[in-house]
Amino acid sequence: MTNNTIAAAITLLPRKEESILRFHPWVFSGAIASIDGEVYDGALVRINSRKGEPLGVGHWAEGSIAVRMLSFISNEEIDSSFWEARLSAALLLRIRAGLLRSAAAPEGENNVYRLIHGEGDQLPGLIIDVYGNTAVMQAHSMGMHYSREIIATALVRVYAELCGADTLSAIYYKSSSTLPTRTAREECEDGFLYGHTEAQPVWENGIKFMPDWLRGQKTGFFVDQRDNRALVEHYAKDRVLLNAFCYTGGFSLYALRGGAQQVDSLDSSAKAMYLTEEHVRLNFGDCPQHHDITQDAFEYLEQMPEHKYDMIILDPPAFAKHRKVLRNALIGYRRINAQAFRKIAPGGILFTFSCSQAVSREEFRLAVFTAAAASGRHVRILHQLTQPLDHAVSIYHPEGEYLKGLVLAVD
Repeated sequence: MTNNTIAAAITLLPRKEESILRFHPWVFSGAIASIDGEVYDGALVRINSRKGEPLGVGHWAEGSIAVRMLSFISNEEIDSSFWEARLSAALLLRIRAGLLRSAAAPEGENNVYRLIHGEGDQLPGLIIDVYGNTAVMQAHSMGMHYSREIIATALVRVYAELCGADTLSAIYYKSSSTLPTRTAREECEDGFLYGHTEAQPVWENGIKFMPDWLRGQKTGFFVDQRDNRALVEHYAKDRVLLNAFCYTGGFSLYALRGGAQQVDSLDSSAKAMYLTEEHVRLNFGDCPQHHDITQDAFEYLEQMPEHKYDMIILDPPAFAKHRKVLRNALIGYRRINAQAFRKIAPGGILFTFSCSQAVSREEFRLAVFTAAAASGRHVRILHQLTQPLDHAVSIYHPEGEYLKGLVLAVD
C-alpha cells in the first residue's frame, strides 16, 4: 500500500489549531471536529482550522494521537522530493556536527549513529539508525510503514549524493512493537529493502560492538548512550563498578577501558549476558576484571553487601510507556536509587538514568532526590545528562527529550 495521496480533510475544533501554529507535530483525537473523506490507519490527511484555513499535512493514526504532522505547508506534496529533502537535512546535520564518518572509517572511528529521530528530524514515527554501511529503519506508525519503500529509495539517493555511492550498501526494515494494533504489527514483515549484508562489528569511540538488528531490541543497539558511556570511562579508573540492567554491556566496556579494578555486569536476561560476554571478548579477550551476574536487578540491589561498589550505573528499561502508569514508574525509580544510595561506598559515583518519555526531567529528579534524602547521605550533582545530538529534540516538541540522567557523588 502507498499513501502519497490525500485521503481526507480533517477540520479542528475552535482554537485547537493553536498548537499546530506553534509547530507541535501532534493532533489529538479530541481536537477534531469533523472528517471529510475516508481515513484508515496510515492515511495521508490534510488539516484545516475551524475557519477552513489549511494548516498542513500528516499521517492519520488510530489512537489518542490522531495525526502526526509531516509538513506545516498546506500544499506540500509528500513525494520523493519531500523525503529526499528531509533525509538530506538530517544527514547534513550529522556531517556538519562531525559525527558522521565513512562506513569504511579507519579502525577505531565512529561509524554508528542515528540518522532519523522521529519528530526531532521532522519525520514523526520514523527511526533510522546506521551501523557502518547498513541502515536499519523502524516505523512507529502505519504511515511510515506504508512509506518504507519510497523512504528507502530516497535514502539511497541521498547517501550517494552526499557521501558517495558505496557508503550505504543495505537498508534493513525492522518492525516495531509500538504499532497500534496486533493486526498492524502482523502486517509489518522484517527484511531488507535495499541490498543485503551480514552483521559486522561496528565502532563507537574506539570500542567494538556487534549490533543485532535481526533479534535485538530497538534497531539492534542503544545508540543514545554514546556520550554518557564515554563519561563513565572518565570516572572508572581503579573503581569497583556495578553496571545494572547492562543489556549488551556498553557501559561495562567503557569502564574496563577506563581502568576499572572490577566490573560486574548485571541483567536478568541470559541472552543479554551472553551478548555482554561476547562484547568483552571482542574488545579485551580473556578479562578477569569482568564478571557477569544473571539476576533480577531489584533483587540483587537489595541483597548485595553495603560498600561493595564505589561506582554504580542504573540504566533500566522504560518503567513508563505512557502517563497512565507514571506513579508506578516513579516508585520504581525511587526504589532502585534508594538501594544504590544506601549501598554505595563513601566517595562513590552513581550514574542514574530514565529513558521513559512519560517521565519528565523534573519528575525523575524529584524521584532521585527523594531516594537520596531517605538515605541521609550527602549527595552532589556532578553532571546532568541527556541524549546525544543525533537524537535531536525539536524545540516545538519537548516530549522528544526522553533520556534523562544524573551523575552523583555520594559521601
